[in-house]
Amino acid sequence: MNLALWIITGLLAAAYLLGGAYKVITPKEKIAASGPSARWAEDFSAGGIKTIGALEVLAAVGLVLPAVLGNAPVLVPLAALGLVLMMTGAAITRIRRHETTFMVVDLVYLALAAFVVWGRFGPESFTT
Repeated sequence: MNLALWIITGLLAAAYLLGGAYKVITPKEKIAASGPSARWAEDFSAGGIKTIGALEVLAAVGLVLPAVLGNAPVLVPLAALGLVLMMTGAAITRIRRHETTFMVVDLVYLALAAFVVWGRFGPESFTT
């Protein structure tokens, strides 16, 4: 179980680090024009997109660094919980935009983050 949690946590951290950095660096117009799955960016200001990106980068760091350093490892499931909340918002945005096809990916990320929350608060907690 611990190995599965580490693998999923690492994959989530890599995905959110790259995706978040892309949102922070790339202009809103270029994000929205990058494909049909990125049209959600039209609903947000440039600053809002940068904020989402920064939160994703912080969550990616929070998923791994506290456990690796052994400093405040309770932050790992809290970072994952933040991603659950963020992906809930993403799914709501997809529903509002009638983009249910693209919402499947958001729900997969949500489920993976929820698994990390459950595992790190429960059976494979760093604090026990």
